[in-house]
Amino acid sequence: MKTVAQAAAHSRAGKATVKKRTVTARLKPSRAVRVGDGQILTGDALQVLPGLESNSAQVVIADPPYYRVLDEAWDNEWRTADDYLQWTLRWARECKRILRDDGLLYIFGQLGKREHIWLHTCSLLAKEMQFHDMLIWDRAVGYNERRDSFTPQYEMILVLRQSADAKPYFDKDAVRIPYDEKKIAAYLGDKRYQDKQAREAHLRKGKYATNILRVPSLKGSSKEKVGHPSQKPVALIAQLLRASSRESDLVLDPFLGSGSTAAAAEVNNRRWIGVEKNPEYVEIAKRRIEAGNAQKKFKLV
Repeated sequence: MKTVAQAAAHSRAGKATVKKRTVTARLKPSRAVRVGDGQILTGDALQVLPGLESNSAQVVIADPPYYRVLDEAWDNEWRTADDYLQWTLRWARECKRILRDDGLLYIFGQLGKREHIWLHTCSLLAKEMQFHDMLIWDRAVGYNERRDSFTPQYEMILVLRQSADAKPYFDKDAVRIPYDEKKIAAYLGDKRYQDKQAREAHLRKGKYATNILRVPSLKGSSKEKVGHPSQKPVALIAQLLRASSRESDLVLDPFLGSGSTAAAAEVNNRRWIGVEKNPEYVEIAKRRIEAGNAQKKFKLV
């Protein structure tokens, strides 16, 4: 059976032929839940990540606990902020080891009223890896309304690469934003462009996405919402995956939660590994992937 590293290397042979492969982690079988094109590894990230192959994941998407932002037990496990930062350093170093040389690590975080923790996190991790970008997730609506400042409407995504000399894979064309027909017609009316056919072909490709990603957050009435308090939209994760990986590449999520990364990977033909220590979330993610795949197959019939 191929290891994760071998399977990832084999996928480089060509993009034209995409085969479904099962990712294998060096863990006890009882701890791995195989579903779709990946698997959920049940356990604490600090215990599970060391068992994964080095230089195997093309992209890592991490949405870790924020530290005392949410009224959840898993967000309040650390006695001090320094304890949380040291914990962050440990899992981030493991992700760096697992990440390919041309890969990117995305880490979600938010400011709110505890901005010093997130800023310290960014500063700390930028010393371990090379800062690449800071994305803004525009949630479209405000949250956690504050009385002493403007209502926050965004979260941040720290993007890191392996080193200053690293050349991460990034496909800007994969995340172009289409123009509507009215906008295309207006642009085609610009007399500065003589070759209308070439101009239209260019416009039909859409415009490049910026580092401000406007994707509405999930509300309680959303059909996508499955019960996780910090669940991220699949559409948001999908943009990161499409830009930073190829079909059949391996995606790692060290804090899988309700499975948004896995769902986005399934839709976009990426292999994936998700780590989650909460058995309830593991079951939610498993059912979610199975239901999504069943619906996809039904539509193909």
